[in-house]
Amino acid sequence: MIFYFVLGRILHIMVFKKTKGIGAGNQGVFAVISTGGKQYKVSVGDTVKIEKLPGENKIGGKVVFDKVLLTESGSSTDVGAPFVSGAKVEAVLKEEGRGKKIEVMKYKAKSRYMKIRGHRQPYMEVEIISIK
Repeated sequence: MIFYFVLGRILHIMVFKKTKGIGAGNQGVFAVISTGGKQYKVSVGDTVKIEKLPGENKIGGKVVFDKVLLTESGSSTDVGAPFVSGAKVEAVLKEEGRGKKIEVMKYKAKSRYMKIRGHRQPYMEVEIISIK
């Protein structure tokens, strides 16, 4: 059992080094953006699943995030209070869909009361193309 855990950690480290660590294209260049009530650390080329954005967005269309909390360019770091002025992150909409179904159950003991409801959270998948 321990062998599989160690093997999993080694594979995770190898994959991480290939994609974001040593040998990555824009090493050290990233931004932290805020959208949908959550914060995401993104760099150029990343694909991120975010909460669905309001309005009409088409697949292949451009999405601009202007709520940038932090930018790192390798040599300098800009921290906003609360947002970095003039900074923006551009992305392309790759996919729009609904997540896995979550069942919500209400139950009261000894009274034969039980209700089951389902919910699928809408999401958008975007690919980061530039950090300015």
